[in-house]
Amino acid sequence: MQTRTLGTTGPQTSALGLGCMGMSALYGDTDRSESIATLHAALDAGVTLLDTGDFYGMGHNELLINEALRTAPAAAREKAQISVKFGALRTVEGGFTGYDGRPNAVKNFAAYSLQRLGTDHIDIYRIARVDPDVPIEETVGAIAELVEAGHVRHIGLSEVGAETLRRAAAVAPISDLQIEYSLLSRGIEEAILPTARELGIGVTAYGVLSRGLISGHFSRDRKLAANDFRGMSPRFQGENLDRNLDLVDALRKIAEQKGISVAQTAIAWVLSRGEDIVPLVGARRRDRLTEALGALDVTLDSDDLSAIEHAVPPGAAAGDRYPANQMAHLDSER
Repeated sequence: MQTRTLGTTGPQTSALGLGCMGMSALYGDTDRSESIATLHAALDAGVTLLDTGDFYGMGHNELLINEALRTAPAAAREKAQISVKFGALRTVEGGFTGYDGRPNAVKNFAAYSLQRLGTDHIDIYRIARVDPDVPIEETVGAIAELVEAGHVRHIGLSEVGAETLRRAAAVAPISDLQIEYSLLSRGIEEAILPTARELGIGVTAYGVLSRGLISGHFSRDRKLAANDFRGMSPRFQGENLDRNLDLVDALRKIAEQKGISVAQTAIAWVLSRGEDIVPLVGARRRDRLTEALGALDVTLDSDDLSAIEHAVPPGAAAGDRYPANQMAHLDSER
């Protein structure tokens, strides 16, 4: 397994991480046994970075990871690194009501995560979205206290803009910024990515396949389940979906010429953006995981990259990456 290092102060991880959210929520029905098998397969392949959130399935995802690690070989279990997002407030019905970044809340969230995960520390801990009512300095300061106490190893951030990134880094070392980055979501290239690099902060890129939209497996006539987040995502609606899948068709021609899949092309493109970027792949099944791992063997030369840029130019995506009410929570979009 190839490795990369998260910034100048973060850990060395596998070059691809596994995003575990879809194993518990937001993408339709889940299969617990296949999820566990996929986690085991990832660990066996050398994937060390497992990304979760305490609000994924209201704790379900952390318990799932706990089970997978308890039943994995000891050597794989010891190498696993868990990245946890916290702060999202949920309702019994599954709705989101905001974010809580108060210092006491930070420590409370961490205590519950440690219990669910069955571990004595969290490798990377980050608030999922900035709490607009709490200065980022206070939230990061609370995580720094958890680091000092040995409960957390590294501090991360999620979906923050360049100014917030600077303010946070002035409080304590930041290992990485987790943020959406893909051929369809390139907003970080203007200011956020250069700032992260200036500060020595790595990037863990989620949504590298745009929630399956540019995986090569999504069709125009696909019917989404009622509990699938994509049913509300602007990029999956009406004319937006048609326009975005036209981009996928253009990308498919390049992939076929190289003898690789569309998903591998899209993941390899993110990998090519820099050694300080670790893509997170949201594979829920072993076959999708195997396909994603194949991107590590793909080399994109200058001609390939030019062809990809021509097929999917910056700003080509139709529709925002979240519904309007969720876009409002993104410090990175301000």
